[in-house]
Amino acid sequence: MLPIVALLGLVLVVPAVAQKADLIVENARIYTVNPAMPAAKAIAVAGEKILAVGADVSSFAGPNTRRIDAHGAALFPGLIDSHGHMRGLGGLLESRDLRHVKTVAEIAEYVKQQAAGRPAGEWVVGRNWDQTNWGGVFPSAKDLDAVVADRPVFLTRVDGHAGWANSKALALAGIDDKTPDPAGGKILRDAQGKATGILVDRAQGLVRSKIPPPTFAQIKKQLELAAAECARLGLTGVHDAGVSDADLRAYKELIAEGKMPMRVWAMIGGEGPLWKQYLEKGPEIGSYLTVRAIKLYADGALGSRGAALWQPYTDDKANSGLMMTTKEDIERVAKQAAARGFQVCTHAIGDRANRTVLDAYAAALQGKNDKRFRVEHAQVISLPDFKLFADNSVIASVQATHATSDMRWIDKRVGPDRVAGAYAWQRFLKAGVPVANGSDFPVEEPNPMLGLYAAITRQDVTGQPPGGWTPEQRMSRAQALESWTLTGAYAAFEEKIKGSLEVGKLADFVILDHDIMTAPVLDIVKTKVRLTVVGGKVVYEQK
Repeated sequence: MLPIVALLGLVLVVPAVAQKADLIVENARIYTVNPAMPAAKAIAVAGEKILAVGADVSSFAGPNTRRIDAHGAALFPGLIDSHGHMRGLGGLLESRDLRHVKTVAEIAEYVKQQAAGRPAGEWVVGRNWDQTNWGGVFPSAKDLDAVVADRPVFLTRVDGHAGWANSKALALAGIDDKTPDPAGGKILRDAQGKATGILVDRAQGLVRSKIPPPTFAQIKKQLELAAAECARLGLTGVHDAGVSDADLRAYKELIAEGKMPMRVWAMIGGEGPLWKQYLEKGPEIGSYLTVRAIKLYADGALGSRGAALWQPYTDDKANSGLMMTTKEDIERVAKQAAARGFQVCTHAIGDRANRTVLDAYAAALQGKNDKRFRVEHAQVISLPDFKLFADNSVIASVQATHATSDMRWIDKRVGPDRVAGAYAWQRFLKAGVPVANGSDFPVEEPNPMLGLYAAITRQDVTGQPPGGWTPEQRMSRAQALESWTLTGAYAAFEEKIKGSLEVGKLADFVILDHDIMTAPVLDIVKTKVRLTVVGGKVVYEQK
């Protein structure tokens, strides 16, 4: 139909000049995440944006249009990981991932090999050990001293909230048996009061401050590696949860050089000079990099028993976890951010931490609003507190694979009463709380198919337990997909430009080799990305 324009009471028919597409994908099974038109067969792209979506878009083809026959494959909006750590992922891609190692001896052997190939005195670092893989007993400095005693070693736990140091590293940090626990941290000690080498939460900083920082070239390389991996996995956007000034400079250089195949929405990593700088100048909004949030930490993690609980851990009666930031400080930052157009995204895992954050937010937000403050992780919630998220329009930013990783031990850690409010996604949704999904990579693997599968099944990749752990909290496939697309966009104020496939939105989409909306659930885990498109450009194509 030709467009009609009303002018001074006259109706004029204006000839339409058909815009030609740069890219057309046809013969696809398209899930748009647009309720007005949930399914389509073809999509046309001009420049960075979607030109048409429908059953047939061939009229938009021109002599220079690239046409892709999807041969019936499923096509989805680009997947958005709402909580990841890009530099951490890049660093992990340069080393070995220890998350599945089953013995302390195997990790020690890895450390020995790493030390053998490095100059004398150079630090050996790594990450993702998990004591629950070998029965739950924390390792010690002595385990590392036995293989590397002449140089410092520091290995980060899988959740990032505990570190394992050898005696050389402890000595360089000035840690001995009499060193007091720092605020928001704990130095684990044995029955005789001796420091074991395990440092929880802010106690890690005593050692980390002695490790030489990466160069700018190393930071840039790590971010480039991470971005390429994200594109390969079908992630067209990541919310980078805690960036530094050097990270932002590296991102900007990569974008200028055309080396950023995905989009980054960045959270400033805590209070400091960078936060003060942005508070003064306001948010920075771009197509490939947006800075309009601050990341705070309320508590630690459940795996290292640093998550702040109202009552002691069921398996550690003398410990209720750690608060890393006070309610007063969270409230102060929340008021600053709200006044300047920034979001606050606060890590909160335990029920005490979540309530503390919600109370601080409430003081700043004063009820329903469009500030879109977020709680990152939101893992264990007291049942009355779900309503508090909705009362102050707070977003729950969750990571589905945390539930399926933690289900092995969470009942023992917090007991059946608290489990009722743990990883309770349907409780959030029924309360009207937006649920954005992510992975928290490199804590979990960055593959979003694992996150979609975990959200839908609440099972491990072998299909256990039957029916899923606390199955009443499973998401439907549609809910899971929306949490990885449109709600991820909403959590970044970007739902009008991305998150669904609609005319005028950014042409960010993926083609998969399985239809994750209809395939047997175990096939979701096996699903590979055939094509990733960002801003109309093919940034990854399966060979």
